Amino acid sequence: MFSIIDWTVLSVYMAIVLWIGVWAGKRKEHGDDFFLAGRSMPPWAVAVSVLATALSAATFVGGPQQSYRGDLTYLASNVGGLIAVLIVGFLFLPAFYAAGTPSIYGYLGKRFSIGTQGAASGMFMFGRLLASGARLFITAIPFALIAFGSAEGWPLVAAILLVTVAAAAYTMLGGIRAVIWTDVLQACVVVGTVTLAVFVLLNRIDLPIGDIADLLTTADGGDKLRVVDWSVDHAKPYTAWASLIGFTLFMVAAFGTDQDLTQRMLTCRTPGKATWAVILSNLIGWPVVLLFLVVGLLLWVEEQVHGPILPDLPEQSDRAVFLRFILRDMPMGLRGLMVAGLFAAAMSSLDSVLNALASSTVADWLRPLRARRGLPQRAADEETRLTRGIIAVWAVLLACFAIAAAFWQSASGQTLIDFALGVMVFAYAGLLGVFATGLLTNRGSPASAAAALIAGLLVVVAIEPTVWGLWMDDEIKPPAFPWRMTVASAVAFLICLTGRSQTHRPPASTTNTPTS
Repeated sequence: MFSIIDWTVLSVYMAIVLWIGVWAGKRKEHGDDFFLAGRSMPPWAVAVSVLATALSAATFVGGPQQSYRGDLTYLASNVGGLIAVLIVGFLFLPAFYAAGTPSIYGYLGKRFSIGTQGAASGMFMFGRLLASGARLFITAIPFALIAFGSAEGWPLVAAILLVTVAAAAYTMLGGIRAVIWTDVLQACVVVGTVTLAVFVLLNRIDLPIGDIADLLTTADGGDKLRVVDWSVDHAKPYTAWASLIGFTLFMVAAFGTDQDLTQRMLTCRTPGKATWAVILSNLIGWPVVLLFLVVGLLLWVEEQVHGPILPDLPEQSDRAVFLRFILRDMPMGLRGLMVAGLFAAAMSSLDSVLNALASSTVADWLRPLRARRGLPQRAADEETRLTRGIIAVWAVLLACFAIAAAFWQSASGQTLIDFALGVMVFAYAGLLGVFATGLLTNRGSPASAAAALIAGLLVVVAIEPTVWGLWMDDEIKPPAFPWRMTVASAVAFLICLTGRSQTHRPPASTTNTPTS
């Protein structure tokens, strides 16, 4: 299905991405500047980079699937996202700038203790390893199909390794600066390719817009153009109430307690510019998310008009309906560009998490360890060389988890897409409870913060659907993941409040100077 022209387009794209990594590496940034780009990045580029990271390969495949199978209610979750970025911009970011560390968990080290900093960082690493490893596995499936004709066994392992090596290479070369500028390119490729898909689908369907709308509003499963679901069913994840409460908390945690996303904002010169960047990322995200959902709706309409996509496959699954459309209907060259878009979505998530994991390892673990031993901190250039090695180690760990997940999924017959999108709740709940205590109150202690991190994790585990049935009546449905986030983070916050702070430092300031 993939032609020489398609491979050429994909190869040219990868060469450009690697060139950006080499170009960014010429700045020779060391120490904190390797993680923060000297606090010199323009807010618009940071905003696009944050958006690109949010557009993982799971979004590229799962976004169209969401509306293909359901409706547009997922779009309403962006309301919670907008509220969240305002909270993060005006409450969290000034505190992180005032802390003056490349890792956001450094704030917790100054507010509570170095032990709390390490514990929070460890929780982030645990959640990110699971979530990003699972996303890497999902990403490798279409590449294995395209390159090797199979997504089982060694072809899948080879695809995982190829994607990991490519992302690790330019991340090691240029640090966060390379991550941000490649993300800008990758966001443009993703949006451009999905826009092309919309026009190709409209041309294939060849119906007036009014007729398409009629098909969507009269679908057997209900109105597929519905945006707001006012249901009070706690098992539904995209109701108006889940969006306003659960998704707001989830997105506050994503933008304010997750080093992967927050580190990007800290590359701006001032807290004000960082706040503008995170708000802008949400605003430009609305039409982009809608674009993915429109693709899913048009894929559904196209099947009503012309029949199932790739009906010759033994098992027709809607999970890869967008990929199957790309392979069947996109012309040569454009098909390669579409796969480059999928690759861009995957890389923009993987490169950032590698840099975030490395920065957290150095700032939250290695530097405090040397301080406790009474050793001087490493020179900036020496630490940068060590950081590149740490990036390689995390890349290996992510690839190993992705490979293990692939074989586990094959043996169990289960899908990992829901796990990949929601697994960070395990880490987010406790982290949000601890950060909220530190920023909003004068209470909390190292012991209560540690207890809150553990409690958040345990509560999420207890109300996960797979565990819910072990202790709850089968007639009572488990709560959707936004409500699991709400309950678990509230418990963690209350537990963290039980500690009494001995010395509370004001968490925020309005100015900061760039790193040298």
